[in-house]
Amino acid sequence: MFLSVFELFKIGVGPSSSHTVGPMVAAQRFLSSVSANCPGKTGRVQIRLHGSLAYTGEGHGTDRALILGLAGEKPDTVDPARMDDIVAAVKGDKTIDAGGVTLAFDPDQDIVFDYGPPLPGHANGMAFSLVGEDGASLYARVYYSVGGGFVVSGEELDGLGEDQSPVTHETSVPYPFASAREMLDMGARSGHSIADMKMANESARRPEEDIIDGLDRIWATMSGCIERGLARTGVLPGGLNVRRRAREIHAQLLGEAYANDRFAHTVMDWLGVYAMAVNEENAAGGQVVTAPTNGAAGVIPAVIRYYLDHCNGADQAGVRTFLLTAAAVGGIIKHNASISGAEVGCQGEVGSAAAMAAAGLTAVLGGTNMQIENAAEIALEHHLGMTCDPIKGLVQVPCIERNALGAVKAVTASSLALRGDGTHFVPLDHCIETMRQTGIDMSEKYKETSTGGLAASVIEC
Repeated sequence: MFLSVFELFKIGVGPSSSHTVGPMVAAQRFLSSVSANCPGKTGRVQIRLHGSLAYTGEGHGTDRALILGLAGEKPDTVDPARMDDIVAAVKGDKTIDAGGVTLAFDPDQDIVFDYGPPLPGHANGMAFSLVGEDGASLYARVYYSVGGGFVVSGEELDGLGEDQSPVTHETSVPYPFASAREMLDMGARSGHSIADMKMANESARRPEEDIIDGLDRIWATMSGCIERGLARTGVLPGGLNVRRRAREIHAQLLGEAYANDRFAHTVMDWLGVYAMAVNEENAAGGQVVTAPTNGAAGVIPAVIRYYLDHCNGADQAGVRTFLLTAAAVGGIIKHNASISGAEVGCQGEVGSAAAMAAAGLTAVLGGTNMQIENAAEIALEHHLGMTCDPIKGLVQVPCIERNALGAVKAVTASSLALRGDGTHFVPLDHCIETMRQTGIDMSEKYKETSTGGLAASVIEC
């Protein structure tokens, strides 16, 4: 099994990897497919959103993402400053270009939020159609946004066996571990760290210098997102009137930096403010890195920033080790369970991010492979059962603060693991399977539909 670090950590835009980044990718894939399979055909593009995409798509900007995708924009290259103009132009013209062919598309009429049963493949289903003047379908495709910005077509999903993941690859790599147990065994036999094995696997597909450049770009984007979030004020969009708080908290922390009576636990406030800065940017539709999702995008950057600012000996090489180790653990979780809130709740988003961050921090602080696996298990175990219940479908409440707490849990998990020798009671693989089973048992109203939990308990004024 192989899942690249650059597939888990993807540069995109907020507020959601599954509801924004995924639909943008799906729309672009459909348009390319139409150009390739229906050259010269004209008609109207229509899209039906199902399951969680229907229930919370408006709050996540799914319709806006679809428009951008049909306009040819990509999540990692679209200019956030131009997105409003691009969307306005499509809404005004009511057309899109498909390889030189003009197709009709009126977003207000042709994007339908279908609140009926979800499509069979996944909770995040999208049905695209090119229809003629008589309303008959000329070409159709179904896509699923399966979490973390990953998109698969209906045909791709149907072609998988029961034990196959829709996003991992069966490819020739030196250390093809598909479970934490295999990862530990391969590390013990080879004498290599988890990060070294992950780098060897990545190097089987691209030159090492490209991997290093890519990892540095990922961290630079994460760091830039933190800085923007710490600098900006105002009210987040969407109608909840949630005020940005990261800049104010950051200013307070800077003012207390040299005070004699500051609390020892203030370090947790630094962790929290870094995570909140990222997720406030995400909620505002800014540029973020899926880590492994947008809804959980603040945890890993916050813990890396904690490592750089508060841990002796921290350096850029350590950041690369952190990201490689985190990606190894994230790939195992993605392969054997899910990182999709619509599939397993927030345990799969913030829980997975905390496990990845705990593993990465433990690695750069000198932990053994067994201690790294232990740290990941502790962090994930104490997110089990966490629901995904964003109020009004917006990635704001409870998501922003939840990332801050996820970062704190990650550091705590790493500290606990480093105090031991790596032996522990519950293996990481068992914890991942428990998360998967819990997600199956979890009511749909707690899986990113905003029909239960906080989303149903808070009365809008």
